[in-house]
Amino acid sequence: MVSLAGFVLFVLHQPLIGYPLLAVALVAAAAINRALFRDLLLIAFSLAVMSLVPITTDISVEHMAVMGTAMILAVGVPYTVSRFAYRDHSITFPVRTGQKWTRAEKWYLPAVVVIGYALLPVYMLGTGVYTNWPAASAPDEIARLFVGTNGLGIWDELFFICTVFALLRRHLPMAQANVLQAVLFTSFLWELGFHAWAPLFIFPFALLQAFIFTRTRSLSYIICVHLLFDFVLFLVLLHAHNRVWIDIFLY
Repeated sequence: MVSLAGFVLFVLHQPLIGYPLLAVALVAAAAINRALFRDLLLIAFSLAVMSLVPITTDISVEHMAVMGTAMILAVGVPYTVSRFAYRDHSITFPVRTGQKWTRAEKWYLPAVVVIGYALLPVYMLGTGVYTNWPAASAPDEIARLFVGTNGLGIWDELFFICTVFALLRRHLPMAQANVLQAVLFTSFLWELGFHAWAPLFIFPFALLQAFIFTRTRSLSYIICVHLLFDFVLFLVLLHAHNRVWIDIFLY
């Protein structure tokens, strides 16, 4: 119900259904298990916070400040409560794990760039979805677009993987927890502007990111993966809006 509430809030834009659904989920969780209730309460809080601000690709300083504040609260409050109130340390952000990346993990990084290069131009230009992002041509606009795309990519991993998935994983099998976080991950990015057939690649991407995190326990690695993909997205947006494009990407 919590995952469904995220879909209702971010995709269907029905707060009169989404908020009661969150409330019912929390009441049911409280009746089932206290620990489940406490963890779902943290997720529900973050979903409510994010639903109260406009989730758009507006790169104005004012909007980035408002949305950025909500994003900080959505990650910071669950982490603080889990660490200092619950004292269970269920939410962690492992950057320096002390483990070297395997050969497969190293090869996957350039593969992500190739996949993004093959996929994103066709998707963004073929569907016209790139118009959901503002045209950035001035240096300050390009800088804010770069900061926005990368900052959001980092936040996605901090929230959906290190927070939502980690909390769900305490109570559910890996597969179920992964699917539920991927629903929220995909719903949020749909609200951001990834429309048309984007869920066909965002949902598997979200599943894979959680799987990789489970195997590597490395936040730094999954962030590298995400930012490489977002760097290609950034370049595609610049080319699309400034009419500097090579037909070979589409044909």
